[in-house]
Amino acid sequence: MDKKLTESLQKWLSTPREERDYEQGNLLLFRLSGNKIQYRNLAPNPAKHAEFITRNIQKYVNFRVQEFTHEQVKEMEKKVEKIFEKRLSIEENNPARDFKKGKRADHDSLPEEIRALYVENLGIAQRMRDVQTKLRLISTEESPCPDSERYPFLKELISLDKQLHENWERYDRYVPQQGQESGNAPGSLSEESRKALRLVTLNKGKYAKKPTPELKARILEWYGLITDPAEKLTEELKRLGILE
Repeated sequence: MDKKLTESLQKWLSTPREERDYEQGNLLLFRLSGNKIQYRNLAPNPAKHAEFITRNIQKYVNFRVQEFTHEQVKEMEKKVEKIFEKRLSIEENNPARDFKKGKRADHDSLPEEIRALYVENLGIAQRMRDVQTKLRLISTEESPCPDSERYPFLKELISLDKQLHENWERYDRYVPQQGQESGNAPGSLSEESRKALRLVTLNKGKYAKKPTPELKARILEWYGLITDPAEKLTEELKRLGILE
């Protein structure tokens, strides 16, 4: 582990909030995550995203200073290997084709909220591939990566797999109710309402990982356009702090 970087992070966090250099904070966060898109999005006005930058730097510092036993990390690695053997054993030349084998025959007639789970899982699966690639790049046989640096990536993969599994469970087990109108069934919602529901479903996961006032405001705006939003969606937005 780069001890100098850890010291720089701790020094930055120990600086009084009003004196912190958030441009430097954004750069430090980029060095930790390697996320170029995030860095560019925050760069125009990093001070505006002070809470997000601080929270994520603190998260990485916690990972770096906490000691993890080699056995714990090895166990997580085994779990991640099984995850990819089971869920992401797809053809490199056409990953979308294999993934879409999970689509139900009645997909187009399902309520929008159920169909959105399938779309959300496309994004989760891609994120898992990205994290797995990053994990491979930071640790090679010639340059092994410390357990403490592999841990956050392994933890994220396990968390993403859990969400992927829960989404598939809801999607696969959904049974349309005969003779019962669904408030979210195709045809019962306006195009504006369907689009708003899709946007809320796709962006609530992003907000859970990277909450910002701007994204919260957009989700609230979209939520207000949904006709008869499902109770489960409302409760989830409340848990995320988007709804009061």
